[in-house]
Amino acid sequence: MNAKPALRDWYRYRRQQQSVSTSTIEASVLGLLQSESSQTEAIGLYWPLPGEPDLRALRGVINAPTALPWADGAGGLSYRVWRDAALEPDGCGIPAPAAGPALTPDQISLLLVPALAVDQHGIRLGYGGGYYDRLRSDPAWAAVPAWVVLPSACLSPSPLPREPWDVPFTGWITEQGAGRPR
Repeated sequence: MNAKPALRDWYRYRRQQQSVSTSTIEASVLGLLQSESSQTEAIGLYWPLPGEPDLRALRGVINAPTALPWADGAGGLSYRVWRDAALEPDGCGIPAPAAGPALTPDQISLLLVPALAVDQHGIRLGYGGGYYDRLRSDPAWAAVPAWVVLPSACLSPSPLPREPWDVPFTGWITEQGAGRPR
């Protein structure tokens, strides 16, 4: 039996029950960026889905280019620089830069990734599409520091199901600050 659907429902519920200030998580992200990133290459953000921390305001604060993911709708994910041009729905219907070349891992200094949950080993529970997992299964992308952004109520006290292709994340950021896997 696959426990992931039930865990997704549980952590969606947990996320809805915890009211977290986006500005508190933004402050935690800014602290991380100041300590972890050279901010010369792009910072990979995400377009928030309902209930996810909204980090879009950071675009005007950080001193580095920002990038958003572009999902092709068939499992592929790439990042493109987020310019002032209008965004268009990607293959999953999420606003993303439609124009411009895909960035390579050496053009991104840090990825910020949403999640439903993360465990103490850095294993992320997402929505089930596997887009970030496939991207990070490439060793070049796995080498890019990648942090999960979520409310503290979604930190799993026990290990989450792990697939052979799952690459642990560098750490997580909540309203309480940043944490790293054990």
